[in-house]
Amino acid sequence: MPISFPVTIQTMKVSDGPQKYVYYPQVTQLKNRQIEQHINRTIINHTQKLMDIQFGNMPSVIVEMVGSFEIKNNQRDILSLTLSNYAYPDRAAHGMTYLEALTFNVITGKQYQLKDLFKPGSNYIEIISRIIKEQIKKRDLPIINEFREIKPDQDFYIADKTVVIYFQLYDLVPYAYGFPMFPISIYDIQDIIDENGPLGKMLAGN
Repeated sequence: MPISFPVTIQTMKVSDGPQKYVYYPQVTQLKNRQIEQHINRTIINHTQKLMDIQFGNMPSVIVEMVGSFEIKNNQRDILSLTLSNYAYPDRAAHGMTYLEALTFNVITGKQYQLKDLFKPGSNYIEIISRIIKEQIKKRDLPIINEFREIKPDQDFYIADKTVVIYFQLYDLVPYAYGFPMFPISIYDIQDIIDENGPLGKMLAGN
């Protein structure tokens, strides 16, 4: 297996005053400039999407906005990251945060959805949902909406040998509990992993 190096990440910032600023990542120095531009445009579009959601959902003027990102995986040609955006409207009880994850193949530029991680025709929804139900019970999470199963395109990110399934605020647990994250070891689901997908790359060469 050829050696793949982490891609170089540059932090960019947009600002509209001292209390409204958004940091977002941009990939640099890829050999294929078209793929680099494609990945960066996608990141910018999703950064803007989160801002648009905030402006569209807030009942009053936004007085504070903070956007940030975290690189979750940058190895084996797979880049997985999260974009977060917090906004606080005037006189609100508290602000609201949205979280979006993006996962790319930095060689091909492909952006992955959850279904792309698993073999075609696999019952990944049932298997992942069962694991999450077990974690909910084990962690004694105070569920506010009954959990039956994940969506086919459920939010996720990859972190080394783990795929993390997550839910937005209020989707599953009270606001005070933040974003419910459900880490799943790739070894627990390796029977349904697509060997040619991003989790297959994480398994390769172990």
